[in-house]
Amino acid sequence: MSIIYVLIPLAIIIVAIAIGVFFWAVKSNQFEDLDRQGYSILFDDDLSPEEKKLAEERKKLNE
Repeated sequence: MSIIYVLIPLAIIIVAIAIGVFFWAVKSNQFEDLDRQGYSILFDDDLSPEEKKLAEERKKLNE
C-alpha cells in the first residue's frame, strides 16, 4: 500500500512532463506542415541548382 505514495506523484510528474513536451512542440510549430513528408516522395531530388533556387523562392512566396 505504501507504494501508492510513490507511484501517484511519479505518474503526475510523468504526465506533467508529457503535457509540457506537447505544448513545446505546438509552440515551436512541429505540427505546422504535416503533409510535406507525404508529398516528398512524389518529387525528384535530382533538381539542378537553378530549379532548387526557383523552388525555394516559390516556397517563400507560399508562406
